[in-house]
Amino acid sequence: MDVVAACRAFVAVSGHGSFTSGAAAAGIPQSVASRRIAALEEHFGARLFDRSSRAVRLTSFGQDMLPSARRLVDLTDAMVDDAARARLRPLRVAVPEICPPRRLADLVVAARRQRIHLEVRQAGPGERARLCQTLEVGAGIMAVPDAAASWRVPLGLAARTPFPAATVFLETLRSGRARTQARRRILIQPEDDVAHLRDPLARAGQSAGLAPAQVTVAPSLVDAAAAALGSPDLLLCSRQQAEEFDLHWRPVSGPRLLRGYDVVAGVREDLDRLSTVLYADIARCLGTSDGHSRPTGGSPPGNSSTGDPM
Repeated sequence: MDVVAACRAFVAVSGHGSFTSGAAAAGIPQSVASRRIAALEEHFGARLFDRSSRAVRLTSFGQDMLPSARRLVDLTDAMVDDAARARLRPLRVAVPEICPPRRLADLVVAARRQRIHLEVRQAGPGERARLCQTLEVGAGIMAVPDAAASWRVPLGLAARTPFPAATVFLETLRSGRARTQARRRILIQPEDDVAHLRDPLARAGQSAGLAPAQVTVAPSLVDAAAAALGSPDLLLCSRQQAEEFDLHWRPVSGPRLLRGYDVVAGVREDLDRLSTVLYADIARCLGTSDGHSRPTGGSPPGNSSTGDPM
C-alpha cells in the first residue's frame, strides 16, 4: 500500500466532505479514492469515516488521525519541492580565462541538456585555486603538469608574419653581434605563468643563448597579443588562440610545451559529471587538438595533488 497516496485521498475527502469532490480535488477517480481509504482503514484496524449517512463524516479515530495524515502529505510535498530545487542547484565552476565565450556558452547549453545547471567563472590559474580553496566554486579546471592532465593543449609560438620553417628554433631568436635589431621577445600570457610551463621554456631559452629578458610574462593575454600584433615579438599560445588573433603559429623545437588541465571538485558527483559527461565539451573550450587525453580522477578543492597553480 502507498501510505502517502492513501493519506492524500483521506485528507482530500475529509476536507470536501465527499468522496466524489475529494477524489476530484486529489486528481483521482472516486473508485481509487475509496480503495485507498479502505486500504488505510484496514492497515490501521479502524474506520476513518462514518458511511452510515449520505454525508461523509469522520469517526473519532479519523479525527485523531487526520492531523498526522496532513503532516505526512505536507512533508511529502515539501520533499518534492526540495528535490526540484536540488536538481537545479548551480554547479559553479572556475574555468581558464582563455576559454572563448562562445564555447563556454555551448558548454552551458550542453550541461543543461544533461540537467546540469552550470555556472562558469573565468579566472587565472592562481585565482582558480583560491576559488576552490575558499569554496566559492564547487569545482575548478586546474592547471597541472602534463603527466597529471585529463586535457592537454599543445603550445607554440605565434607571430604576425609567417615563419620560414615548420618549427621555431629558439636559437634563431638570438640577436647578432651587431645588435642592430631589437631582440624578439617570447611573451608568456598569465594562463601559462605556471612553473611546469614557464620554467622549462626559460631554461630552453637560456640554453639557446637568449637573454633572460627575451622570455617574459605579459600582464594579460590582451597585452601579449597586442605586442605580437604590433611588433616582431612572439606569443606563446595554442593554435586556437593564434587563429583567433589572426597570427601565424608554429610549434617550438626543443621543450614539449603542453597546457595540462584536470578537474578538482568537492563532491564526487560533480567531479564525475565534469570529467565524463561534459568531457568533450570542456575539451573544446580549452582548445585541445586531438581529443584523446584521458579522464583521470580529481581531488577535493584545496588538495595540493592538483599541482602547483602558480
